[in-house]
Amino acid sequence: MAAMRILVGSVYGGALLTARAIKQALENEGHSVTVLENPVLDDITGNNDALLVCTSTTGQGEVPPNLLPFYLSLREQLPQQPGRPFGVIVLGDSSYGDTFCGAGELLEEALYETAARKVGDTLQIDALETLDPEQEALPWVRQWVAAL
Repeated sequence: MAAMRILVGSVYGGALLTARAIKQALENEGHSVTVLENPVLDDITGNNDALLVCTSTTGQGEVPPNLLPFYLSLREQLPQQPGRPFGVIVLGDSSYGDTFCGAGELLEEALYETAARKVGDTLQIDALETLDPEQEALPWVRQWVAAL
C-alpha cells in the first residue's frame, strides 16, 4: 500500500474537495493519505511519502494563496528529493487561454528542480467541462497509485 501526502492549493474549495475525495477513496483501499491544506516544507522532509499536488489555478495562472508560501519556499530552498515520486492534478478554466492550469505547471517545475520524479501525466481538469472534478480525479489517481 502507498503512503502519500496531498499538497492542496484551493481558492473556492474545489481542489480541497477533490483532495478529500481522493483521501477517502484511497484510505478505503488501504493506502495512507495525508491532506495538507496549508503545507510547509517540513511537511515533505523527513519522510519518503509520494507527493500529489492537487491545486486550482488563480488569477493569470498563479498558485493559490494557501499553497503560495510552500511554493516560494520550495523554489528558494530547493530541498533535494531525489527520485521521490510526485503527481499533479490541476483545476483550471480553459477560457484563460495560455494560463490554463498554470499553477500545476509551476509546481511541477519546482518539484523537478528538487530532483523529484514525476509519475504519469498531469491531470488537467477544465471547469468549463467538468462540474465535479473528483469524478475525473478518482480514476486518474488510481492509475497513478498503481504506477508508483
